[in-house]
Amino acid sequence: MGQTDHDEVRYERRDGIAIITIDRPDVYNAFTRSTILELNETLERAATDDGVYAVVLTGAGDAFCAGADVTSMPDWADQSEEEYAGYLWAVQNVVRRLRRMATPSVAAVDGPAVGAGCDFALACDLRVAGPEAVFREGFVRVGLVPGDGGAWLLPRLVGESRAREYLLTGRDIPAEEAAEVGLVVEVADHPRQAARDLAAEIRDLPATAVRRTNRLIDPEMGLEAHLERATAYQWECVTDDEHREAVAAFAEDREPSFDREYN
Repeated sequence: MGQTDHDEVRYERRDGIAIITIDRPDVYNAFTRSTILELNETLERAATDDGVYAVVLTGAGDAFCAGADVTSMPDWADQSEEEYAGYLWAVQNVVRRLRRMATPSVAAVDGPAVGAGCDFALACDLRVAGPEAVFREGFVRVGLVPGDGGAWLLPRLVGESRAREYLLTGRDIPAEEAAEVGLVVEVADHPRQAARDLAAEIRDLPATAVRRTNRLIDPEMGLEAHLERATAYQWECVTDDEHREAVAAFAEDREPSFDREYN
């Protein structure tokens, strides 16, 4: 499927990995309405493409995403509550799509991830940060609440007490601190490459098992519902050709060879 360029978001499928890049580097990848529409479109494309085994979400230049581009927004005081809710729903839908996607996603965060941009990174399944990365839930500092899922996501990643500290003060979370509290899995000099390497490691495992495992990780689900879902998923896996090949490869002390063609 190759590469598709929108005006503000780039989509590329390379060797079974979808790379989605917010491409507004002159404004630290702050988003407009059209950016959000393009993000929703490209995430839906990645989620429904059977040839995509992992997704990397990143930003161009020296930033991940600085949140909303306030210079492109209307004066909300002149808009209706319904109009604002419609706009915010579309921003929130980026988080919804990332959270619901069975295909694992990795955020490659280089530079600032601020406000909704921070929430987009938090909504990914895994995060890799560069040394200059900064996560900031800075809504309270400008008289707003985290409207894009941050107050739901952050406590589940770092614990309630630490999340309250970050959310109620709007403090920065530098890369090394993000690693210490478990927000990122790695701090790398070249985070985009490190994220692609991690995505490739996931890609090369049995795809059904990876996708179903990703859907089983649900802290909101009760144990019995979880076990019921695990039973259904496990049956799907044991009847899968890639499971049989992985078992045979293990028994024969070799690398598995799955019937795939990456492009």
